[in-house]
Amino acid sequence: MSAYLPRTAIIGAGISGLTAGKMLTDYGVPYTCFESSDRIGGNWAFGNPNGHSSAYRSLHIDTSKHQLSFRDFPMPDDYPDFPHHSQIKAYLDDYAEAFDLLSRIEFTNGITHARRLDGGGWELETQRGEQRRFDLLVVANGHHWDPRFPDFPGEFSGITMHAHHYVDPRTPHDFSGKRILVVGLGNSAADIAVELSSKALDNTLTLSTRSSAWIVPKYFAGKPADKYYHTSPHIPVSWQRKFMQVMQPMTAGRPESYGLPTPNHKFFEAHPTQSVELPLRLGSGDIIPKPDIACLDGDTVHFVDGTSGDFDIIIYATGYNITFPFFDPDFISAPDNRIDLYKRMFSPGIDDLIFAGFAQAVPTLFPFVECQARLIGAYAVGRYRLPSTGEMRRVIKSDTEFYTGHMLNRPRHTQQLDHYLYEHNMRVKEIPAGMRRAATMGAPQWARVAADTETRHAEPAIAGSPQER
Repeated sequence: MSAYLPRTAIIGAGISGLTAGKMLTDYGVPYTCFESSDRIGGNWAFGNPNGHSSAYRSLHIDTSKHQLSFRDFPMPDDYPDFPHHSQIKAYLDDYAEAFDLLSRIEFTNGITHARRLDGGGWELETQRGEQRRFDLLVVANGHHWDPRFPDFPGEFSGITMHAHHYVDPRTPHDFSGKRILVVGLGNSAADIAVELSSKALDNTLTLSTRSSAWIVPKYFAGKPADKYYHTSPHIPVSWQRKFMQVMQPMTAGRPESYGLPTPNHKFFEAHPTQSVELPLRLGSGDIIPKPDIACLDGDTVHFVDGTSGDFDIIIYATGYNITFPFFDPDFISAPDNRIDLYKRMFSPGIDDLIFAGFAQAVPTLFPFVECQARLIGAYAVGRYRLPSTGEMRRVIKSDTEFYTGHMLNRPRHTQQLDHYLYEHNMRVKEIPAGMRRAATMGAPQWARVAADTETRHAEPAIAGSPQER
């Protein structure tokens, strides 16, 4: 175990940065969280001044509060099953206040550049022009803020925008009396298409999809459907997947029943779409389903089935890029959203850098980042140690195949992950194994460097441990 507590920096005060900070606080690790905005919440801070929120005014989360709550901070009993984004933000505000996290956050002082020093440690440049040094860096800047656009042949003469910038039927454009094309079939595409297809707005709303999608209900037998979904680590995953593929058409129907194209994948081979209203809007004729776009020609859009339509506005709900604007691209980047991380956290060979929250976790990101935070805390105090670089690369390859080998090969699915299986692996195997490695091998290299440099924070060795969860 390391006798030193590393000075730690966290980039971002969204849910990943907050949970990491909370666990570091539990372990007594000194840290500073750098946030480019004037508020916490990241994606859940509606109208976030730093532009990193994709929340639209009517947004309700697609996962029920029963799956969202942090283990040591349950959501209020009076919250609805599917809270509004303002309630999620209030929940995060209460979480930060309850665990005194705000005092460690430097607002409107994000990181503009992060440089790894020779021999380890980090020099960070901030929005205020400062240069700060730390021993350990936690990257929690999120991955739903850099819009990803498709590349179709031709040019469109009307208004083009990404769903990231959609706010409501009046913002950022007047979405009434228009011919609107929504491209994509994820949760945001479904929500926006439903909202703008209301007859009260007098729009003609068309929905284009490349791969189509399986639509899953939010309720089943009168309860939030995700209360019935829990992958078991004790039954072969392929068996569970096959069972769900058989049951899906029986419980929610096939997409073709609503007029959507036939999916080019089986259920759970791509991220499903949760929507109560989309099937109704399709079945009512309020939304016109179309396949993928073939080309653009002025205000005309041609589809791959040979049909075409004229439009005033195209809204691309086509996902996001994983971007690290503070790293030099030749140091660390994620082309096509691919980045090889051990347990979705560590880049082999860089043991003083931790990533938090970089997964498309099913059913939701909240318990996933809380699980990762437990390892971050243990690692920071030397109670967890990584395996060899070679072993890390072997496990990365194995985990990638396990979690995404059955998925469509798309940028959207490179970070797909089943949280239940991930957390079981971390709790039962990975963290105990890392603790044994730490007991045998001693402090990692970055901790020894920290002890010998001026960046060391003069704090006593830890005694005891935070309460087990």
